[in-house]
Amino acid sequence: MFERFTKGARATVTGAVTHAERAGSDSVTEEHLLLSLLDQEGGRAAFAVAALGLTDRRASIETALAEARRRGGLTKADTEALAGIGIDVGAIVARVEGEHGEGALAGDRRSRRRWSGHRAFTGGAKSILEKSLRIALGRRDRFIGEEHLLLALTARPGVVADVLADHGATYATVERALYGTGDQGQALAG
Repeated sequence: MFERFTKGARATVTGAVTHAERAGSDSVTEEHLLLSLLDQEGGRAAFAVAALGLTDRRASIETALAEARRRGGLTKADTEALAGIGIDVGAIVARVEGEHGEGALAGDRRSRRRWSGHRAFTGGAKSILEKSLRIALGRRDRFIGEEHLLLALTARPGVVADVLADHGATYATVERALYGTGDQGQALAG
C-alpha cells in the first residue's frame, strides 16, 4: 500500500512518527496523523486545511485533543451517553486526577522502550491508512495523497473526527474544500 503514497502522504506519515516521538508516545495515533497533516505545506490537504481555517485554530485543536486524552479518549458522544445515565465524566476525571495526578486517564504516554526508535501504529491509525486507500480507490485515484488521509480522519468515528467536526471540518466540508463539490459524498465516508 505504501508504494501508492505520494510524497506528501509519506511526509505526513513520517511526521506523525515524529510527533509520537516528541510526545514520548510508544505508538503513532490518529492524533499524530492529524497534527502532521496540519504541519504540511503546499499540497491539496494543506489548501483544504487553510481554507477551512484549521491552520489558524491549531491551538484550539490541540487543546481539544488534550481534553479528550484527559477523559481517557472518550468521545463527546460517549460522554453524553454516560451523562444520560447519570455519570458525570468531568467529576470522574477530576476525582481520578486528584488522586493520581493530572492526565492520569490519558494513559502512560511516555515510552519505556528507550532502546528502540520504532513506533508502532495503533489500530486506529492503521484504520485511517486503510480508509485512505478505500477513499482513493472510491475516487478512482491511482495514488494515496495527504488529502485522502484528511478525508479518512473525518470519516472514521472517534475523538479526531469529533475535534475536526467541532472546528468545521467534516467529510463533506473537507471534500468541498478539496474538490469543489460533494460529488462522491458520504458513501465513501461510511
